Amino acid sequence: MTDQTAPGYEPTTTHADWGAGDPRLLISREDDRSIHHITTDAVRIGLAEGNELRLSDTDPVHATITHDERDEYVLTLHGEGEMNANPLSAETDGGDRSEILRTGARFTAGPWTLVFNRDEFADHGRPFGGREGGEFDDQPPQPARPDYAQGEPRESDDGGLEVKDG
Repeated sequence: MTDQTAPGYEPTTTHADWGAGDPRLLISREDDRSIHHITTDAVRIGLAEGNELRLSDTDPVHATITHDERDEYVLTLHGEGEMNANPLSAETDGGDRSEILRTGARFTAGPWTLVFNRDEFADHGRPFGGREGGEFDDQPPQPARPDYAQGEPRESDDGGLEVKDG
């Protein structure tokens, strides 16, 4: 894999190593600011003990973020809140709302605002470093995603999620 931080690096794809790009949440509420780095394949967000991200004034499990087999981070909002994208299947999954998170995706949980960030070289959104000339610019297609089979999440012996070693 090419070093995406090397001087003179020119992006050609947004398909990087499994989980690359330092996926993280920027969290804010009034004057309170923090960053939560996503280092596991499942992040439960809410008030309950044992959640990977605990936030006051939210439901016990207000939202979950799952790192899926395509190397995407998928938000499912269980409690009240806003999302900046249309939910994937709000009508068919019992009211849960889900979306694939891209850099800049914003959602709320109680009084908290959370913004997803992942370095552009790994965000699977736009190839070749993003749009070159606006919405209607002709973009060359991106090559197919790598086979992430060796990085797929699986259940560990203790019931949590872990990533397979090659």
